[in-house]
Amino acid sequence: MANVSGFFTPSVPSLRLRRRIQSPIEIYRTGFCSPEGFSLRVFCSNTAQRSDKLASGSGASSSESRAPRLVSQGCKLVGCGSAVPTLKVSNDDLAKIVDTSDEWISVRTGIRNRRVLSGKDSLTTLAVEAGRKALQMSQVDPNDVDLVLMCTSTPEDLFGSAPQIQKALGCKSNPLAYDITAACSGFVLGLVSAACHIRGAGFQNVLVIGADALSQYVDWTDRGTCILFGDAAGAVLVQACDSEEDGLFGFDLHSDGEGQRYTFHKAITHYSCIKMNGNEVFRFAVRSVPHSIESALEKAGLPWSSIDWLLLHQANQRIIDAVATRLEVPQERVISNLANYGNTSAASIPLALEEAVRSGKVKAGHTIAAAGFGAGLTWGSAIVRWQ
Repeated sequence: MANVSGFFTPSVPSLRLRRRIQSPIEIYRTGFCSPEGFSLRVFCSNTAQRSDKLASGSGASSSESRAPRLVSQGCKLVGCGSAVPTLKVSNDDLAKIVDTSDEWISVRTGIRNRRVLSGKDSLTTLAVEAGRKALQMSQVDPNDVDLVLMCTSTPEDLFGSAPQIQKALGCKSNPLAYDITAACSGFVLGLVSAACHIRGAGFQNVLVIGADALSQYVDWTDRGTCILFGDAAGAVLVQACDSEEDGLFGFDLHSDGEGQRYTFHKAITHYSCIKMNGNEVFRFAVRSVPHSIESALEKAGLPWSSIDWLLLHQANQRIIDAVATRLEVPQERVISNLANYGNTSAASIPLALEEAVRSGKVKAGHTIAAAGFGAGLTWGSAIVRWQ
């Protein structure tokens, strides 16, 4: 079991080391600060050994004597975009190829339609379209993008699709671009990764794209899985800002390799398809997601009353309803577009966010509790403010 918690802290007289991560950025305290006027700071050091000595107050050798670099910068979500394939597949369409019906599917999942790649559509073109819309809303030129994060489990290139997206967007300054693979949790991990690059490395504009084409890995003779998935892309532009304007208040991330047996790829003849233990995934999500959101809120120092919207990975309406019930969130404060698109994996959260923003449901200043969960097993949550 592995977990990562929030890493930004208010400026206080004393800081204690609570958790170490073996990475270039050393974490000096879990949790973000409350958004009520504290400055946010990140301590960066090169080795865990040096941070141990700094935390304990002991001396360091000459090669380890450099003090941690202090970076003070916030980040916020300033633009979003989405794209879906042109081909719509309804429950009635599926009933023609497997033993199912619109009623059977909608009652058990809440899904009525999904979009599937066909013809000239590709995952890369969807991701580029979503990213371009996010840049347009943000009024950011592609040449001002410092990093492109492609959150996907279905890249068209084995070695990663992000560089092709960077090229297609017209980012002539050759910014860093790489893929993140964490299934349905991928977009949440992308948001946190964007924050790390902005706060810890001084990046200004990070484009986070969630995109998946799971229809390509579905066994279309298995009614237990082929009814669930659709293809889509969604994107958010995360931008540097003054710490007082920070819009990513807290997060909570986990993984558990023991749960890999519940959702996995299985080889069938010459290709692999998705297999899922739906009951186990349901129990895992309903048990783990509320706890993760509550943990992120605690680290952010925010009460539930400050949350305007609950935005979960759009996997199954029963899961969404069960998590909302456990958290005592009324349905009118839950964002869901599952009925129209099905489970689009890493794309589901930004796709639902983009629709809610453009429809006027989510407004500037609204605070959102977002959570992803899926294969791995992986799960995580983030408390964010829109613009």
